[in-house]
Amino acid sequence: MDPITLISLGAGVLFVLGVPILVIIGLWCVGGCVFAGLSLANLGTTLFEGLNSYSLLAMPLFVATGDLIGASGIAKRLTDFAYACMCWFRGGLAMASIMACGFFAAISGSNSATAATIGSIMHPEMTKDGYDKKFAAATVAAGGTVGIIIPPSIVFITYGFLMNLCVSDLFLAGLFPGILMCVCMGLVAFFLSWKNKWGTVKPLSVKRIGSTALHAYLGFFAIGLILYGIYTGQFSPTESAAVCVGFCLIAGTGITRQIKLRALPDLFFKSGRIVGMIIPLVGVSMVMQQCLSALEADKWLFERLSGYGYTGIMIASVIIIFIVGMLMESIPAITIVVPILAPIAHAAGVDPVHYATIVLVGMAIGFVTPPFGLNLFVASAVCGVSYAQIVKPTIWYIAALLVAWGLTIFFPALCLV
Repeated sequence: MDPITLISLGAGVLFVLGVPILVIIGLWCVGGCVFAGLSLANLGTTLFEGLNSYSLLAMPLFVATGDLIGASGIAKRLTDFAYACMCWFRGGLAMASIMACGFFAAISGSNSATAATIGSIMHPEMTKDGYDKKFAAATVAAGGTVGIIIPPSIVFITYGFLMNLCVSDLFLAGLFPGILMCVCMGLVAFFLSWKNKWGTVKPLSVKRIGSTALHAYLGFFAIGLILYGIYTGQFSPTESAAVCVGFCLIAGTGITRQIKLRALPDLFFKSGRIVGMIIPLVGVSMVMQQCLSALEADKWLFERLSGYGYTGIMIASVIIIFIVGMLMESIPAITIVVPILAPIAHAAGVDPVHYATIVLVGMAIGFVTPPFGLNLFVASAVCGVSYAQIVKPTIWYIAALLVAWGLTIFFPALCLV
């Protein structure tokens, strides 16, 4: 049995036994170094040098931004504006929840933070308005998937760091696919609400739209600040994250005054715990890439897939991404799959930025796909609905997201235009 198969089987056994993914990847790296003839001292050196990157500073800053937005009341103001725009549709509140997820994603960059924050605000409103509570929970869970697609995105930062791609290009590539995902989910929300007569329809009020837009000016300013700064070259993604944290901190403590100074340590500690789970995975993935390269894993897989050409490689990639996305959270998933699949796809002629978007849209769908479905667990905890009850209404949203994913795959211009 070849070394790659042997250590991979061992890692699979540990995964089934419930061993934390960080430990599994770390032990895989130790085994990979031994079989590849690399010095174990290389582990420490690569871990340090791999994380010693200025671009990675954007990750904790965007995580903190998401927590500040929720605590400062900015997210609530954005949801009010979204509902003012959608209230004249049947299912307007459900569609507004998805629209609000898009707004929140454009500032926070996190899927779980998006689902948790918008869910805590919109789920009580939807149930009060006559929506089925299971459908309402599924809506916020599905809406949270755009958290890693619409820029900025924590996962795009990780992907760009791992594959040495420009983070700004990746952010821009995710914009139209993210909007497309929102549109497809919005159509599902409209259809199911119309079919089941959920929610009330209110007349369109330009005055209300204008007043809620003015009330949500802090959120719009934060979104504009990030996008304008990055795409005009005024500051890098890392600097934009720092600027946005500063702005949200000032807005929450000095303008909305919903954040008390004594609450800041707990808020930043909460953000730090999330970052503490992500960063070590990024570090060990750098070692994993070295081991895979030394073991010639990419050549081994390329030899088996190259005979099927461009189409075969894309089909194999989509199947692998979908399966892995169902079982694992996005960061560990991309650290395992991307270093193997991306070089093969690039060699087959797939644009690196387009392929990054394909991977991450597929991973985003995994957030609402059983048996793992991280957003389903988040929505269950926030909305007080059991995991099993959320799964059935989520199937409609999964179908809509698969349509958006297919369009992203077959029309590269959505990412590259």
